[in-house]
Amino acid sequence: MKRILIALLIVLLVLVAFSAAIVALLDAEGGEKIALVYVKGPIFDVREKVKEIKEYGQDDSIKAIILRVDSPGGAVAPSQELYNEVSRVGEIKVVVVSMGTVAASGGYYISAPAEMIMANPGTLTGSIGVIMEIPNVEGLMEKVGLKTEVIKSGKHKDMASSLRKMRPEDRELLQGIIDDVYMQFVEDVAASRGMELDIVKELADGRVFTGKQALDAGLVDELGGLEDAIRRTAEMAGIEGEPKVVTKKEKLSIWDSIEGKIGGSMPDMFPYLKLSYIINP
Repeated sequence: MKRILIALLIVLLVLVAFSAAIVALLDAEGGEKIALVYVKGPIFDVREKVKEIKEYGQDDSIKAIILRVDSPGGAVAPSQELYNEVSRVGEIKVVVVSMGTVAASGGYYISAPAEMIMANPGTLTGSIGVIMEIPNVEGLMEKVGLKTEVIKSGKHKDMASSLRKMRPEDRELLQGIIDDVYMQFVEDVAASRGMELDIVKELADGRVFTGKQALDAGLVDELGGLEDAIRRTAEMAGIEGEPKVVTKKEKLSIWDSIEGKIGGSMPDMFPYLKLSYIINP
């Protein structure tokens, strides 16, 4: 009985070693790995993307990361969180951005810290700026005979109300917020791209650039598609031969399902104070 157990143990060890060898062989045949991370659509909840980039940064088998950006931008704080993670991982690994159809405003912001940015000639990018939209339904309320009574703790507590006209002092305060967040955007782009602050300011008036125009302006480094980005990333990471590109399957959340059925983005369905790095079509 003891001999049988020993024999079974030996067989098991041989199988484990054989499996490991097969896996190593497959990895070798597939080449060294480049991780491909997709950032698609409006930027609101970035927890999964931050986690994905962080995991690839900690994975020694991943030699470089490509961020495929196809986004018009989104909320300020999530854009900054993604920007910070791209910056952090870029200190230890090659990070390249490949821009798709649009990588504007927040989409450009998260791209800025990459070691290299590649865009298609017709990519829409730039749109460096901040926007806040506050709907006003005061006229409608008067027509239907409705009004609200506001009880507040301070005179500015309802400064973003859609039920009344904006007071000059409220506008001044909100403009101060916009200006502060705008400068955060400009300063981060200047620092990440190694550009003079005044030059970035000249470009940061909300305008949109094509990929070709962005190249001339110094906002991107090269023109090309995703396959071009993969080849350039392999070169930058010192990968010989064809790299193995790995990516995670996108998870569809319940909010994605709802948005797909009714159209639009959930936050846009309800009027509220929004501060965004987003292109306004």
